[in-house]
Amino acid sequence: MSVRPKIHKYKTLRNAVVRLRDDLRDAANGGVDFVLLYAYNGTGKTRLSMEFKDAGKRKKGISRDTLYFNAFTEDLFNWDNDLENDTERTLDINSASKFFAGFRELALEEKIFAYLERYATFNFKINYDTWKIAFSKVVVNPKFRPGSDEPETITQNNIKISRGEENIFIWCIYLAICELVLDGAEAYNWVKYLYIDDPISSLDDNNAIAVGSDLAKLLRRCAGKVKTVISSHHSLFFNVMCNELKKTAHTSYFIFGTHNNGYSLQATTDTPFFHHVAMLSELKKASDTGRLYANHFNVLRGILEKTSSFFGFEAFSSCIHGIEDEILFSRALNLLSHSDYSLFDPKELTEDNKQLFKNILQGFLSRYAFDLPEIHP
Repeated sequence: MSVRPKIHKYKTLRNAVVRLRDDLRDAANGGVDFVLLYAYNGTGKTRLSMEFKDAGKRKKGISRDTLYFNAFTEDLFNWDNDLENDTERTLDINSASKFFAGFRELALEEKIFAYLERYATFNFKINYDTWKIAFSKVVVNPKFRPGSDEPETITQNNIKISRGEENIFIWCIYLAICELVLDGAEAYNWVKYLYIDDPISSLDDNNAIAVGSDLAKLLRRCAGKVKTVISSHHSLFFNVMCNELKKTAHTSYFIFGTHNNGYSLQATTDTPFFHHVAMLSELKKASDTGRLYANHFNVLRGILEKTSSFFGFEAFSSCIHGIEDEILFSRALNLLSHSDYSLFDPKELTEDNKQLFKNILQGFLSRYAFDLPEIHP
């Protein structure tokens, strides 16, 4: 008989932070170096990271102890697109932030580029007088012809990079600062914790794996020096981190939160936790209690889409092929998963549609024997 992982329930995110900081206590007292958190969007990951940061500020005699990467970090940069001339496009730095405490003195370009060249093909230059970053890229010269005097490549200056490229650039800045923390730079000697929230929000799967592997390599150097929390809604990235850090002292949780019922942290043991299994558990609970809303059809459709991709099926309806009333179920999912509904004012399903949902879910679960976690025991 398998033993279910323990579930910790908290009324507020501040209470959950106490749990995380306790997990990261000294190794001599049973603490770990890393905490990995999985939660889908809207749970409160960014708010949790800020609560963790604020907890450090509340310690007596300490002004701060956490170097974080989250949505607020990305807001420290903003574009000046030179709307008047459309030529001098730069990414401006909010130099007032303590995040950039060691930038001017420590000249981070070399460290940043060591990471950036793994993920991107553009270059950059930081102007420390104006706190502006200009980007450039080497491209094929359209005027080049064999035997001509034109060079084969040219450099485009002051280019506008994509949102994904911007995110990866800011991420590389963070990694470079982490290097300074590990090197003992005085400007960052206050850092006792790293808190990293969704560093790959705009990356494809290939880069998500590369970022996860590179981050794990850096974090292994942090062991015994700096404690780290990593949270993500990206299941592939989360699984990569679990696998990369499985031989180190760490804990991992699935975070579940509701609007009025607090938050739950369920330990995921050594096995990477797949969020679609947790979502199925939520659907089963909603089905059993009869509290079903229009958005539940959309969630179920998403799970069937992922399952069909995993098995190589051409359509999600193949997941319920052979089940009685499969044609009705397929049409219902097509129709009801695209119906209008509000996340902020959810409408409860009619009794007929509730029964239809229950039949589809039961048919799917009877065909695929998922071991559903007891998020709400």
